[in-house]
Amino acid sequence: MSTSTSPTANASIALPSRRRPLTDWLFAMLVVAVAGWGWHTWGAFMDVYEKAILVGMVPALIALGWFWRPVQALTVASGAATLLAATLYLRVTDDHGADLAAGENVFLLKYFLSSQSAILWMSVLFFMSTVFYWIGLVSKGATATRLGSRIAWAGVFMAVTGTLVRWFESHQIAPDIGHIPVSNLYEVFVLFSWLTTAYWLYYEDRFAKMGQALGSLGAFVMLVVSAAVGFLLWYALVRGASEIQPLVPALQSWWMKLHVPANFIGYGTFSLAAMVAFAYLVKMHAGETRWWKLAPLWLIGVALCFEPVVFRSKPGGAQGFLSAYWAVYFGIAALIVAGIVAARQRIAAQMPSFEVLDDVMYKSIAVGFAFFTIATILGAFWAAEAWGGYWSWDPKETWALIVWLNYAAWLHMRLMKGLRGAFSAWWALVGLLVTSFAFLGVNMFLSGLHSYGEL
Repeated sequence: MSTSTSPTANASIALPSRRRPLTDWLFAMLVVAVAGWGWHTWGAFMDVYEKAILVGMVPALIALGWFWRPVQALTVASGAATLLAATLYLRVTDDHGADLAAGENVFLLKYFLSSQSAILWMSVLFFMSTVFYWIGLVSKGATATRLGSRIAWAGVFMAVTGTLVRWFESHQIAPDIGHIPVSNLYEVFVLFSWLTTAYWLYYEDRFAKMGQALGSLGAFVMLVVSAAVGFLLWYALVRGASEIQPLVPALQSWWMKLHVPANFIGYGTFSLAAMVAFAYLVKMHAGETRWWKLAPLWLIGVALCFEPVVFRSKPGGAQGFLSAYWAVYFGIAALIVAGIVAARQRIAAQMPSFEVLDDVMYKSIAVGFAFFTIATILGAFWAAEAWGGYWSWDPKETWALIVWLNYAAWLHMRLMKGLRGAFSAWWALVGLLVTSFAFLGVNMFLSGLHSYGEL
C-alpha cells in the first residue's frame, strides 16, 4: 500500500496562507469610519476638490498600511493624539471655535500636544536618534542602534501629530485662515524632516527582513535630518516664523495639497541618497592616507552639514557675516565631519557592502525622481491656474528643472550605461547641493513668484 500523498495535498500544505490578518481589516474599517465621520462633520465646508482628496486618501492610506504595517500603528496613534488635542482645545471656545489660548493653560497641550510643543519634541527626538545611531556605529552596539531607530519613530509620531494639530489650530483662528500646513518654510521643514526619517525607517525595516542590516547607515541619514531640524529651530525661535499665517492668494489652491507633499518626498529621498553616497565615499576612502585625496571629501561633508550662510543677524537688522547661532552650528558641523574623516576606518567596517549602499542610493533616487516629476507636472497646472501660464521661467521653476535634469541624467547613466561606484556616489552627493539651492538658495538670493518663505 502506498503511503505517498497526492501532489495536490502537498501543494496545499506548502503554500502559505494569503489571508490578511484581522488587524489589516480593522485598520481599513477604522480609516473608512473616520473618513465618513469627517465627511459628515465637515463636508459642507469642503469644495469638490477637497472631497475628492478625502475620498482618494481612504484607499491610499489603507494600501500603505497594508503594504508597510508600522503605518497602521503610526496612523492610529497620531490620530488619537490629535483627537485628544482637539478635545482639550474645544473645552473652551471663542467666536471661531476652540480657544487656542488653552494651549498655554492646559498641561498636555502646553508641554506635549499643541503643534509647537509636538514639533519641538520632534526636534529633540531626531537629535537624540542621531546621537544614538552614532553611538551604535562607533561602539558597534546593536542596542544603541535599535534605540536610535525607536527614537526616530517617536520623532515621526510627534511630527505627524504636530502637523495634524497645527492643521486643526489654523481652522480655529478664523474660517478663512485654515489650511494644510505645507505653506511656508517652517511647515515644509517639518514635512521634510519626518518624511525623510520615515522613508529611512522603511528601508531599515525592509532590508532587515531580507537579512541585510542597515542600522549603522542611519547615523549618516539622520545627519541631514538633524541639519534640517537645526534650521527649523533657528527659523522658529530666532526668526519667530512658527506662527500660523493666512495664505497669500496664489497659495489658496487645492493644488498645494498635492504639489508640496509630492515635492518633498522627492527632496527627502534625494537627501537620503546623498547621505548614503557620503557613507559610500567614506567607506571607499577608509584606507586612504594622503590628505589631498581626502580634502574634497572633508569639504563637501562640511557643505552638507552646514546650513545656508545667514547674513542677517535679525530680520531687517544690520548685515553681518554670521550670526552667533550659525557660527556655533558651523563649528559643530565641521567637527562632526572631521571626526567622520578621522575615524573612517572604524566607520567603514560597520557600513553595509558597496553593493547594498549602491542599491539603496539607486532606489532612493528612483523614488524621488518619480515623485519630483509628478510634483513638477502638478506645479505646472497650479501655475496655469494661479498665473495664467504653465511655465514662466521663474527662478524656482528654472532650478526645479535643473534638479529634474540632474537626476534624470543620473538615472539614464545608471540604467543605460551601468553607472556605479565612486562617480555615481559623487554625482548623488553633489546633487544634494543642487537640490538645496533649489529648495533654499532661491529664497535667499533670488526673487520671483515663489518667494513665500523669505530668509
